[in-house]
Amino acid sequence: MNNKLVADKLIAQAQQETKLQDFDSDSYREGLEILITDLNIEAPGSFFFERNRTDIVDSLATRLRVNNYLTKRSELLERPVAKPIFVFGVPRTGTTLLSNLLAADPAHRSPLTWEIEDPVPPPSTETLYTDPRALSRLEEERKFLESVPQAGKYYRMSATYPYECSFFMRHDFKALFWEGRGKLPNYRDWLYNTDMTATYQYHKRFLQLLQADAPGIWNLKMPSHGLWLRTLLEVYPDARLIWTHRDPLAATGSYCSLMSLSHFASTDKIHSEWIAENYSWQCAEHANRIMDAREALGHHRIIDVHYGELMRDPIPTMRNLYKQLNQDFSTGAENGMQSWLSDNPQDKFGRHEYKLDQFDLKEANVYSMFERYLSAYDVETEV
Repeated sequence: MNNKLVADKLIAQAQQETKLQDFDSDSYREGLEILITDLNIEAPGSFFFERNRTDIVDSLATRLRVNNYLTKRSELLERPVAKPIFVFGVPRTGTTLLSNLLAADPAHRSPLTWEIEDPVPPPSTETLYTDPRALSRLEEERKFLESVPQAGKYYRMSATYPYECSFFMRHDFKALFWEGRGKLPNYRDWLYNTDMTATYQYHKRFLQLLQADAPGIWNLKMPSHGLWLRTLLEVYPDARLIWTHRDPLAATGSYCSLMSLSHFASTDKIHSEWIAENYSWQCAEHANRIMDAREALGHHRIIDVHYGELMRDPIPTMRNLYKQLNQDFSTGAENGMQSWLSDNPQDKFGRHEYKLDQFDLKEANVYSMFERYLSAYDVETEV
């Protein structure tokens, strides 16, 4: 078994599998090189190493297919992505719930899990939920949850639910999707300081592909959009921005727990000290960068939604959000949201239990990291 990842070999494998040669650009290359350098240190020669190899090749292959399709239908690149909605915030603050409720509005268009994973050819409006690729993944999901029912308590997802933008931004190898694969300090530091312009340009190309025959007002979600808001607005100047707020103690504990599972699944290791240090810092950095952007853009440019209010009174909270979005809260939207809530009660798959002391994190230390945030925003205490 080859226990070292090599960029040229991974690229060649993707080209061979797809029988395609042309990427739209080489903007992915630097991130790929830095990522595999860290992965070669973190998880050499294991089953998990091979899993990372497979996922890297899959990302490259999907990008090749996306570019090939857009080359054949180049007129798609002239179609606007108008007034998209972006949901972001500190990780584990209700972005997934909010995105799912927005997606329940028939007026919205969300990138669904199955079409992100297999975007070519893109579906039509009529086949978004009935495409054989969607039905196949739904059956796989049913069998998985039947065998591992507790998996649903960590992250609420489905083949026909909206998926995070990270899962297609990964094709440019600038995404926290990759950073969460293990102890990857060089990649982490590079990612937090690199120019994300090309990644958001690819993000737009991907949406232009998906909206080819299934248009709509885009509902987009990824906590780490908050890290790069000014770059996002260079590509989407008319974007509507929504920031979710939650007790940072609860959010940080939940995120550390989730990322420990991600590390174990990717490398068969859990670096507890790194998880505590890295992910508490990342949570605080999300809040600080969003506040920096808000100061530069103007307070009014970002809409606030509080986790506690969304959990207690989801429909009134959404109705108020729609007023701020200057969008009609239609009967179809309300009925769709109520139906989703009825089908997905809190703790449907069990409760996600987590404690800061699992990672030797002290409440006072975490709160001190969020001093600036907590002095500016009144968030409900949960723990």
